[in-house]
Amino acid sequence: MFPGNYPGLSQATYIIMGAIATLLFFASLLAHELSHSFVARAKGIPVEGITLFAFGGVSRICMDAENPGDEFQIAGVGPLTSVVLAALFGLLYWIGSSAGWSVAINGVSGYLALINLILAIFNLLPGFPLDGGRLFRAIVWKITGNLKKATRIASWGGKFLSYLIITLGVVQLFGGLILNGLWLILIGWFLNNAADNSYQQLVLRTSLQGVRVGELMTRSPETVIPNITLRELVDEYFLQQRYQAYPVTHNGQPLGIITLNRVKEIPREEWERRTVGDTMIPVEQGVLVRPEENMTQVLQKMAESGARRVLVARNGKLEGIATANDVANWLRRRRDLGEQMG
Repeated sequence: MFPGNYPGLSQATYIIMGAIATLLFFASLLAHELSHSFVARAKGIPVEGITLFAFGGVSRICMDAENPGDEFQIAGVGPLTSVVLAALFGLLYWIGSSAGWSVAINGVSGYLALINLILAIFNLLPGFPLDGGRLFRAIVWKITGNLKKATRIASWGGKFLSYLIITLGVVQLFGGLILNGLWLILIGWFLNNAADNSYQQLVLRTSLQGVRVGELMTRSPETVIPNITLRELVDEYFLQQRYQAYPVTHNGQPLGIITLNRVKEIPREEWERRTVGDTMIPVEQGVLVRPEENMTQVLQKMAESGARRVLVARNGKLEGIATANDVANWLRRRRDLGEQMG
């Protein structure tokens, strides 16, 4: 971009301009996502992290807003931040052009003003889970009073927008703009998946609201002791039975979980001397819950631990284990019994 718009500069200058523009662009993305996170936390909604992509980012907010007003504010502050950044970089470009600053400085500031404006406009498109889609969801939520219905409608908008973007990408491919076409197809595919996943996650959280982990756990699971070797574990448990993981206990007290994937990470030549206790995921890493804990919080712990399962204990004694399969089976039974799953 810079050599075409600002010819006559040295190769080193173009490299420096590109590096600075890239760093400041990702800083702009971070500011956009941080604004979502700050407002969410101000509303009492926890945020577990931020993931940045080449064309945007995602603030991993752990729960939905309690009302459409909060949702509108959380969604709207991101594009507003990008507009403010675009205005600031635009002002810097205007000052630099008027004062005769270096072409390199003006080129970077002008690019950042434009890219932040594009980022704001793109995120305001009414396709969930983009910010515009969330703003649309907040409006529909306010009108209908139903978060699940509003999310379903906003997700339809997100999928429709994704198909439009993919179609535009295909048209550009046939028009010879291969890189632009592939980029648009990638963005459309990402948006389509994000719209589906966001709605399914809401349905899951809504379906499990008020459900305690003790209601769907597998009671009295088979356990292993911590001092057997991984070779014994593989030969006597994983190869003999269908389970992919076992609680590790001592005198009925849960110590952790040993999973097949965890064992596979260990070189085979070490299986004879490594023990289950050396290899397990200990309860200190968040794999232990109480029977009365709500499944919406337990699902979060299952995801964070990486084990996709948790041990359920009361007063230091193991009562059961809850896995992703237990959740899926419980939801299937509920659906089969005729309850509305949304």
